[in-house]
Amino acid sequence: IRYLKKYIGIGCQKTNNGGPLRLIMRHKENVPVTFVKQPPDVAQSSVDLLRLQNSYLTWLSSAGELRSVRGWFERVGGLEACQTSARRVLQGKGVEALKTFLQKLPATQTQRRDSPTNANEAEDGEHVMTVEEIEEAAQVWSEGLKASPAVSERKHPVLPQEGKRNVLLTSALPYVNNVPHLGNIIGCVLSADVFARYGRLRGWNLLYICGTDEYGTATENKAREEGLTPQEICDKYHAVHADIYQWFQIDFDFFGRTTTERQTEIAQDIFWRLHERGFLLEDTVEQLRCESCQRFLADRFVEGECPHCRYPEARGDQCDKCGRLINAVELRNPQCKVCKETPVIRSSKHLFLNLPKLESELEQWLAKSTGSGDWTANARHITRSWLRDGLKPRCITRDLLWGTPVPHEDYKQKVFYVWFDAPIGYLSITANYTDQWEKWWKNPQQVELYNFMAKDNVPFHSVVFPCSLLGAQDNYTLVNHLIATEYLNYEDTKFSKSRGVGVFGDMAKDTGIPSDVWRFYLLYLRPEGQDSAFSWSDMALKNNSELLNNLGNFINRAGMFVSKFFDGRVPEMLLNEDDKRLIAQVRWELKQYIQLLDKVRIRDALKCILNISRHGNQYIQVNEPWKKIKGGDGDRQRAGTVTGVSVNVACLLSVVLEPYMPSVSHTIRQQLQAPPTCVSTMLQNTGTFICTLPAGHCIGTVSPLFQKLENEQIEALRKRFGGQQVCKRHSSIINQRSPDADPDRAKQLTALVAEQGNKVRVLKAQKAEKSVLDKEVETLLDLKKQLSLAEGKNPAAQKGKKK
Repeated sequence: IRYLKKYIGIGCQKTNNGGPLRLIMRHKENVPVTFVKQPPDVAQSSVDLLRLQNSYLTWLSSAGELRSVRGWFERVGGLEACQTSARRVLQGKGVEALKTFLQKLPATQTQRRDSPTNANEAEDGEHVMTVEEIEEAAQVWSEGLKASPAVSERKHPVLPQEGKRNVLLTSALPYVNNVPHLGNIIGCVLSADVFARYGRLRGWNLLYICGTDEYGTATENKAREEGLTPQEICDKYHAVHADIYQWFQIDFDFFGRTTTERQTEIAQDIFWRLHERGFLLEDTVEQLRCESCQRFLADRFVEGECPHCRYPEARGDQCDKCGRLINAVELRNPQCKVCKETPVIRSSKHLFLNLPKLESELEQWLAKSTGSGDWTANARHITRSWLRDGLKPRCITRDLLWGTPVPHEDYKQKVFYVWFDAPIGYLSITANYTDQWEKWWKNPQQVELYNFMAKDNVPFHSVVFPCSLLGAQDNYTLVNHLIATEYLNYEDTKFSKSRGVGVFGDMAKDTGIPSDVWRFYLLYLRPEGQDSAFSWSDMALKNNSELLNNLGNFINRAGMFVSKFFDGRVPEMLLNEDDKRLIAQVRWELKQYIQLLDKVRIRDALKCILNISRHGNQYIQVNEPWKKIKGGDGDRQRAGTVTGVSVNVACLLSVVLEPYMPSVSHTIRQQLQAPPTCVSTMLQNTGTFICTLPAGHCIGTVSPLFQKLENEQIEALRKRFGGQQVCKRHSSIINQRSPDADPDRAKQLTALVAEQGNKVRVLKAQKAEKSVLDKEVETLLDLKKQLSLAEGKNPAAQKGKKK
């Protein structure tokens, strides 16, 4: 069925004569596909065949030359196994019941092939230009820059406006206690920033909101580790996050936080509205409690074996491998992530959001949103899998101290569960930005909502949070476009702060690599259809080939030719067929760029930019203006035309680069002294490539945009961030000695570890109080960790050794 759903309703193309019957269909994306031979197991294939039969039978009946096909469907439809399956699925409701049944099934996650860009890649990037396209492109280009208003400067607060496209854009709220790594950055804030910058350039009225998620056990534990209060931890790490995103040039309209009075006010209001409308349930549940830590464990602080797929590192709320929801008590061999002790099961009374009662309304809304909006394939797949399994009541309270208080008298010792509370942070952060926040969040008629996140956050944004807002019945704005990435890994493993593996946000600026280069590479390998991996050698390759030799080389040459051969002024341009063809190719790539970014195809649109500069480099190489400038009048004129066209292409590149590499884009426009209106003009409608630097235009000083990443530099960075890596093939640990190893410090720590170990043994023998003993054991473990680091080892390697 998953395979079939991408091919429904297209039509039969042909059948073969003799032998097993094959049905050939043409996919809506114009890919011919061979579908059915005589199915080896009709019972398993019966629903597929029923769907085919109902999609095609009417058409087949009128196709006299395809009697064998019609007969084949009739024979299969008459089989008992097929009829039994039909009765089970249709349940007497008729063929229309199949629609609901199929909608709940996950769609196959195949690579999308509907963009002209991807089709081009199969044809070595060449798009065949018609004579009409070439002439039209040249005509539009020659008209030049007309009176056009520049993109207006933002004035805060940004509020919805009549007659404009009003876009509300959020990226998933990062946990305040974690320093974000590269995967976190590309998964939400950077991807959202590209789209936000693009939308503003297109003239949309856009508000980009984000902030730190600050409540929950994770913050409590971090505070305990660092000897601070939870609020102090939030204050400290909120500033860390803000600094990281500022360095990466993430252009929020407002970056807030969830530990505010507005958060409490709005969350409690939604709670009471759900309570009054009968969408909350009360139940006693079993929870895991760590007796060592003396607390109930939040879901993300329990790890164990998934009861469904046996993945050994499943969390207490969800398995990252199979994606299924888990109750923490269902985990096999659970462990407290803080102390590694085995928790015990205890009972506690809690409140639940009655998702089954809201399921019908949710499905109606989802059908509308996914039908009209841009939802990524994984977002659709994950959401359908939740619906397929049937919704269950979802607990919204927790036995914690640090969180939004539950305002109900019977639950005054509890707080809201983070996955009920945190998404409400989008509303409260907006409310802290402007007291007119309801114009964004209670205005679905005027506002389009985009959510950016990694795939593990999807169900809470597509099911749980929408159900909370639907149940509140207060005309809330719900997500129209849900954009989810897959995971970005580090080399051949996962990012790990504790093991020193991978680049985290606060480390990137210390590498000496500009933030624009980091942005470019993360966006180049953005994990859109499948997981991808950061690689130092690949980063160097892409920097040196795509940025330095392709993009930078073309822009620098174009500008240098103007400065060197024409005294810094754009020469006269008399177009011939080669020039017009280049202009048409560049215009076509610009149109693809806009089509792709309109659909949030961020990685593919970046490749359009690189295609433009490749066309430009080839154009310069073929025409050799550095040679023609030394020839007669005709050759000098030709050199001038090639130089003028090239520098105008460079100006376009400065425009389309702005969402991806804002500093580089600004530098190019400064060097070319490009008119401010060139940005809004060329990104109007479907894309307009025009001559923005006419003959006589004076450019500024041209200088290189990028620097080469040398092998020695890359190897040093690889070692620095390699930590202690696990070799997957041999399942053995490869120790990479840390450059921070300190033999003298190691000697001191060895003595301190021995002394502290004796102290712990004496306390155990004296049967000291647990709190006293735990404190000294914690000191011992910390000293051992410091010793491992001083020896250049990974503290994680000490696991499993007896104390």
